[in-house]
Amino acid sequence: MKQHAVFLGLLLIVCANGFAQVSPERLVNSSAEPQNWLTYSGRYSSWRYSSLDQIKTTNVSQLSLQWAFQSAELGQFETTPLAVDGVLYATGPNDRAFAIDARTGRAIWRYQRVLPPKVIACCGMVNRGFAILGNRLFMATLDAHVIALDTKTGNVVWDVIAADYRQGYSFTVAPLVVKNAVIVGVAGGEYGIRGFVDAYDANTGARLWRFDTVPGPGQPGHDTWSGDSWKTGGAPAWITGSYDPQLNLIYWPTGNPSPSNYGGDRLGDNLYSNSMLALDADTGKLKWHFQFTPHDLFDYDSTQIPVLVDADWQGKPRKLLVHANRNGFLYVLDRTNGKFLSANGFGTVTWAKGISEDGRPQLNPDAIPGAKGVRVCPSAIGLTNWFSPSYSPDTGLLYVTTTNQCDLFTGAPQQYRAGHDFIGSIYVPDPVERPTGAIKAVDPLNGKQAWEFPYFSNPNGGVLSTAGGLVFGGDSDGNLIAIDAKAGRDLWHIQLGAGIYTTAITYQFEGRQYVVIPAGTTLFAFSLPEKSTSN
Repeated sequence: MKQHAVFLGLLLIVCANGFAQVSPERLVNSSAEPQNWLTYSGRYSSWRYSSLDQIKTTNVSQLSLQWAFQSAELGQFETTPLAVDGVLYATGPNDRAFAIDARTGRAIWRYQRVLPPKVIACCGMVNRGFAILGNRLFMATLDAHVIALDTKTGNVVWDVIAADYRQGYSFTVAPLVVKNAVIVGVAGGEYGIRGFVDAYDANTGARLWRFDTVPGPGQPGHDTWSGDSWKTGGAPAWITGSYDPQLNLIYWPTGNPSPSNYGGDRLGDNLYSNSMLALDADTGKLKWHFQFTPHDLFDYDSTQIPVLVDADWQGKPRKLLVHANRNGFLYVLDRTNGKFLSANGFGTVTWAKGISEDGRPQLNPDAIPGAKGVRVCPSAIGLTNWFSPSYSPDTGLLYVTTTNQCDLFTGAPQQYRAGHDFIGSIYVPDPVERPTGAIKAVDPLNGKQAWEFPYFSNPNGGVLSTAGGLVFGGDSDGNLIAIDAKAGRDLWHIQLGAGIYTTAITYQFEGRQYVVIPAGTTLFAFSLPEKSTSN
């Protein structure tokens, strides 16, 4: 199932560093070791923020390339690498994976999964990264397996089947490790799968629990699906969730119902599509849910990263969940119980006239797709999408990448065929207006915009903020940009020669802070000149 090459000399060097094991405690306290990047979003609260400040507003203009690692694989390079005690662990398109020397960019080992023919994966043969625990890395694969690799060698430790890829099930998500469980959510909402979130034992690969994101007969919420539509109801869960250790709750967002753009054969709200799920980390039982777009007709997956913030709300401290949703609204929920607190538009929205006091959208009847087509904002790719937002405790701002695209939607019945597209319509960009994008800085509690940095094209990458007063973003034209976190000014940028489809991370090794970003087939690492870091 695999091929790998071990570069013995490098391995010995890294072994000398001990390949320090990553414990559950280290994951809980990951913010205390900013020299590493231990989870997909950097910490369980999913801030994608680093307290490293060697690279800052006053010297970021001196950044230069330190190394470049070739993945040797074409396709959208969407990984978020993990940085652990001097080693980077990353995945690539077509389920490749790598361990890389954090100082030089040299490969320590490579892994290539041999995928079966005719794997069905919407939107690219991508993978968004590893999770780590102990001396094992966890990866969810395009053929719907979950696997564990040895951190030292890349050898497969265990390999379990989660679902049948021939039915359109796949994984693109970076897993989330909580205690001894490896949490994953399935993809395939464009193929009429029945979605789920799974937990697997990190030692054995045994499945610990499954939460069905489309409830079957006898399960709460089943009555929100008409007829047998639940059997092909979609509601995938293909982006990594967040975790509150104090509440022991996992927050996992879900995607569109199937077919995504025709609702005539799936009457009802279609739970738990386009929702935020709060699941007990030990049992997978649903504690609460909040549905952002009931009975979706526009492919408004809610598969955006939930950001956990503790802040005063109306004068009282409260545990909040902030969610910049693809449907164009920035939501604030009480994450202890799912209570809706607010929703503010952060761009042009025409599908809804507003949000009611209970959090339910007020649908615009003129925006319902039909045979003739109707212009709706935001587009099916959303005002934002899966790429990561970032929250900085220094500025109190949420940074999110956005697009201004509107689509012409149509809607028509479609017969389901296993393993084939099941969308129920076509949608195309409105040709009148050229789509562009931006990074926006907003107050997460009231949605008020602090600044906006324009992109020339639609974005496909997210943002990283740091204690150096910086926001790093990557655009679809191949520019990695460092922006003043307070003022929104461009302080440094570089052209990498290929579109950026993910978000930067940062780590520190041997006294130097690095910023790493994938673009094209390459992983690039930037740092300051050594003489600058020694001051």
